[in-house]
Amino acid sequence: MPDQPNRQSPKSFRRQRRKKPTRSEGLLWSVLRSKQVCGLKFRREHSIDVWIVDFACVAHKLVVEVDGGYHDDTIEDDLIRQKKLEQLGWRVLRFTDKDVEQDTESVGRAIAAELGLEYRFENRAKTASGINARRPPSLREDRP
Repeated sequence: MPDQPNRQSPKSFRRQRRKKPTRSEGLLWSVLRSKQVCGLKFRREHSIDVWIVDFACVAHKLVVEVDGGYHDDTIEDDLIRQKKLEQLGWRVLRFTDKDVEQDTESVGRAIAAELGLEYRFENRAKTASGINARRPPSLREDRP
């Protein structure tokens, strides 16, 4: 998504973007979340300096961007932004939305290769999440 001035706070803007991801961003997040790829922790819609990046692995200073069709009109801005992120010490990997939608596993493999890691994927644990998981067992809604 192109960086444009807005009147929202950065936090509410990131929250809004997380609620309405593109199809390809949602698909990639389903793979990157919960340390499923090589045990790497990713954040989505993460702020770095004045920019919001699609995905970031802070421990390895790696940014993963998913470029949709609108990026054809913002190539120069994207390259300037990428150069500034790299000057801050971040590596930037870019994938097209088609790359993600056609072969998400290859994207995961490319991320692992960029970090010099052997690719491994572990399905996330099927544990409770959200508000119900934080409640004491006596107050959980799933109790009979």
